[in-house]
Formats: sequence, structure tokens, C-alpha cells
Amino acid sequence: MLRLESKTGWWLVTHVDHAHLAGAFAEKWGNDRFLSPEPREQVLRGVTAHDDGWAARDQQPQITRQGKPSAFSVELVGKYSAFEEIDLADYLAVRERAVRMVAERDPYAALLVSMHTYNLLTARADRSTIQPDQLPLLDAFLTRQEQFQDELRTRVAADKQLTPAQTSPSRIENHFRLLQACDTLSLLSCVDYPKPGDLQHALPQHEGGESRIAVERLGERHFRLAPYPFAESPLVFDLPARHVEGKHFDSVEELQQKFSAAAPVQLPVKITR
Repeated sequence: MLRLESKTGWWLVTHVDHAHLAGAFAEKWGNDRFLSPEPREQVLRGVTAHDDGWAARDQQPQITRQGKPSAFSVELVGKYSAFEEIDLADYLAVRERAVRMVAERDPYAALLVSMHTYNLLTARADRSTIQPDQLPLLDAFLTRQEQFQDELRTRVAADKQLTPAQTSPSRIENHFRLLQACDTLSLLSCVDYPKPGDLQHALPQHEGGESRIAVERLGERHFRLAPYPFAESPLVFDLPARHVEGKHFDSVEELQQKFSAAAPVQLPVKITR
């Protein structure tokens, strides 16, 4: 779950809807400067489905010790330090299920999801917020992901429908970076991040170079990207969200009842050159 505070409560966005917004960004990605993803179907599937493993869990939102919805929030942008608020074993099971679900359909897409997951829990995770006796769980999970990535690379290399260029390590790395970029832009949109930032990685360009992309908030869920990676400007995307009244909740049941009763609303996200 992702949360955005309102005057009277919270906007809540499921992981699946967040990932679908990232997929919508990936679908529009590419212009006379930035390369479009290729193989397109596999890359778009990886970006769009990278959080499918959260679907069931997000239907029963939890609360933090402070009584807030347990969710990714504006405070966590650029870091991953909320492990004290989650059951690590349950969290890792969700992450592993997300990768395995995609792998059943598409090993290329699953490889990108696994690389994204591994990066999140190594380069960006704050291990100091994990109890020492829980660290072996995380490390075992990371080892399994490395082994599974080796299996997926073998399956991808054997796919006769893909060209050697499409399965090359450099192309796969570029598509991993694209997933990261679209995921980041979606996270910034879902929490309406107010500060300047960027999309994590340098992205490939037609002439062979790479460029980082800066993000600047212009207004409510309205962001300017420079350099601009899409063909049209502005672009407006729909973000499904549910509004729950109240800043704090006395019980999980209270939050879940309000979440279930809330009708989804399409919030606009605007991206400008």
C-alpha cells in the first residue's frame, strides 16, 4: 500500500495500481532522444506486473504502531527504512511470490522484477532497521534471488523468439534501469513528492549515450521531467486511489472497513516537458 495524507484522512493506493501506473509510463517511454523498450511486450509486462504479489495483502491494509495506515509514504522516498513496521518473513514471502508469479508467464519480465527486488533490498535498504536475528532471513532471500536470476537468464537466452541483442546483459541492464525509473516516477506521483529529485539511473539514448532525468513538482501530482523521455507533452495518467477518513485508527478492523467501503477514484497525474 502507498499513502498520501489529505486534510481529513489518507489517499491509499495499492501496490498493483502503483505498478500499473509505472507500466503506463513505460508504455509511453521513448522519443527522438530516449530509446523505447525492446522487446516491448516482455519489458512492459515486467514493469506493469512487478508488484502483483501484493494484490491479496493490500486488500487487508494494516496499521503502524502510531495507528496510521502501514504504507509507503513521502517520508520513505529515497530510502528503505521501514522494516521495523513490518513482519519481515511475510514481506519477503510477498516479494518472492511477486517474482515467481511473473516467471510463470515470462522469464524475461521476471528477471527484471527480480533485479529490481534485489536492488531494493541491497543498494537501498537500511539493514540497521532489521532485527539482528532477522538478517539471516533477508540474506537467504537474496541468495535465492541470485540463484533464480541465473535460472531466468538461461531461460531467456534459450528463447528463440528473442534476438541476441535483446537478451544481451547490457540490454537487460538498460531495461532494469527503465523499470526502476518508471517505478520511481510512479512512487513520486502516488505520494505527490514535493522536493526535486531524479529517476535513479541514467537511461540510454539513441546516439549511444545515457542521461539522468530530473523531476520537479509543479503542482498537485504534476511533474516536469528534464530531459523529457516521452513523445508528447503534457501527458495525463489516471491513478486509482481510495480515500479513508481519519488520521489515526484504533484498530486494523477500523481501517479495513473504511478501505473496503471507499469507492476507487481516478486521480490525475500530469507529466510535462
